[in-house]
Amino acid sequence: MKAAPTWLNTPFLSFTFQSQFFGFSAAQPFLAHNDVAPSLTLTHRSTRLLSNAGVFMALVDPDSSYDNPDYVEVIIVRHGETAWNADGRIQGHLDVELNDAGRQQAAAVADRLSKEPNISAIYSSDLKRALETAEIIATGCGGLEVIKDTGLRERHLGDLQGLVFRDAMKVCPEAYEAFVSPRKDQEIPGGGESRDQLYQRCTSSLRGIGRKHKGQRMILVTHGGFIRTLYKWACPNEKSPGKILNTSVNVFRLADGDKWTLEVWGDVSHLEETGYLQSGFGGDRTSG
Repeated sequence: MKAAPTWLNTPFLSFTFQSQFFGFSAAQPFLAHNDVAPSLTLTHRSTRLLSNAGVFMALVDPDSSYDNPDYVEVIIVRHGETAWNADGRIQGHLDVELNDAGRQQAAAVADRLSKEPNISAIYSSDLKRALETAEIIATGCGGLEVIKDTGLRERHLGDLQGLVFRDAMKVCPEAYEAFVSPRKDQEIPGGGESRDQLYQRCTSSLRGIGRKHKGQRMILVTHGGFIRTLYKWACPNEKSPGKILNTSVNVFRLADGDKWTLEVWGDVSHLEETGYLQSGFGGDRTSG
């Protein structure tokens, strides 16, 4: 086994989230480092290294029930790994399917979520990498129908889509500068969304879904940029959430249409045997 990359030793930020239905209360640390790690190797993690990466097993009581009419609980999962994730290539709205590792990850998270009680619906981005992940989860959860929603897509990244991230500044400098601009209203040349546009799309999509499933628990499969946006909605005063790894499990509650709270963040305990990409490419500031 390769030695752990140095970025795993980055200091953690810790927040405590309470989860009544996951049956635990624990500090959920996450990586504070936003840069892409130098290695893109798929690594099989030991339990110790998973713990170092800020993972916490969310234990579920199989006899527990969910019956709270005041809010919807949403289990949000990032799609499994793709070959473009492994290559550090920007996907955006381009339709890239899972690779073999991604399918193993999807099977692992499906097994884990099959133990969750009272799942009423599964929604997914219509892009292949999310939809295939969702379909594998749906099979594990008793064959629920996957509801496709284009509003759950990754951020459109315009002319950057299809480029290897490390080459983007040289190949397409105008689009790259727009992407890294601190301006939230900065659109990316080639039809790319601004961060404000992404935020409006994400929050509008979740409000619409939440209205349909109030008092229920559901699963939503989407992308790194989308999940980061939800984090900012739930935790507007906190720093960057760090990396969002492939098939990580994140639990939010949506109440009264606008009250969006974070319950569980970045749990990849189900990947102990499968492994996950060291860099988490596409799940940090390079989301896409």
